[in-house]
Amino acid sequence: QVQLVESGGGLVQAGGSLRLSCAASGTVFSVNVMNWYRQAPGNQRELVATINTGGGTKYGDSVKGRFTISRDNAKNTVYLQMNSLKPEDAAVYYCNAVRLGIIPPMSYWGKGTLVTVSS
Repeated sequence: QVQLVESGGGLVQAGGSLRLSCAASGTVFSVNVMNWYRQAPGNQRELVATINTGGGTKYGDSVKGRFTISRDNAKNTVYLQMNSLKPEDAAVYYCNAVRLGIIPPMSYWGKGTLVTVSS
């Protein structure tokens, strides 16, 4: 089992920055991919950024060039640096850990952290 706890959300003005953290515990060694998702009211959950064990990253088109995902393996923590925030970035942000190589793949979720962006 993997437990995920997000932190760092809050209220920020448009154009500002926030850094989200996701602290992982449990069988962290089994995790292959870490993701940040977000969900705004009335919208589907959207993949924001991905980082794999090799450090490779991918981003959703709406956040490319503004958001950066990173990881500190010593701290079992993944970060999402969010710059140039826009009102449409407001959402609950969820951390997700995926264990591949088994059938079915295991997916773990945190409870989310709220990001509010004022215009």
